[in-house]
Amino acid sequence: MSLRDRRIQYETDGLDRDDLAVDPMHQWTQWYEQAAAAGVAEPNAMTIATRDADGAPDARVVLARGADERGFVFYSNRQSDKAHQVTAHPVAAAVFAWLDLHRQVRVRGTIMPVDDAESDAYFASRPRGSQIGAWASPQSQPIADRAELERLVAQRMQEFDRREVPRPEFWGGWILRPAQMEFWQGRPSRLHDRFRYQRIGDGWTITRLAP
Repeated sequence: MSLRDRRIQYETDGLDRDDLAVDPMHQWTQWYEQAAAAGVAEPNAMTIATRDADGAPDARVVLARGADERGFVFYSNRQSDKAHQVTAHPVAAAVFAWLDLHRQVRVRGTIMPVDDAESDAYFASRPRGSQIGAWASPQSQPIADRAELERLVAQRMQEFDRREVPRPEFWGGWILRPAQMEFWQGRPSRLHDRFRYQRIGDGWTITRLAP
């Protein structure tokens, strides 16, 4: 089947204004929990878009590791491309796509690093192999081949043999603080339900959008 002719008719229940929580983070949590319960793979995966030095968009999938009243937290090497981008332009957009449920959530807002204590706590919770990998990988930098990466991992494994792996200073968390969130629910005939939350001071307005 060609891409042009591939179609899925969304037959899921709609989304009404009265269904929505007052706070978009509460609404996101409800949908996330439903996605996890439905067995959606990696329900905390979000595509996050940033701007490079020339102002061009760049995007990649990361895993949200925290979601609270502040926004969404993810972790990364702070010498990576995305880290340089959000340092120079501290704004970002993100998308959660729960396609099995015909749902997506769009997020736009500002981005900033989390404090060291929070980064330390999360790093300590990671599997040891992931901790070693954070030290070994020169993220976003060119490497000759897989063998070079394996050599770097072996060096770090020897360095931290029989002792705890500390968090590298160049690795830590970022938080995307939403200024706007949109909840999209697929409906038949592409007449989807869309609601936008817009931050106004300490509160939110909610507006229905045409599909």
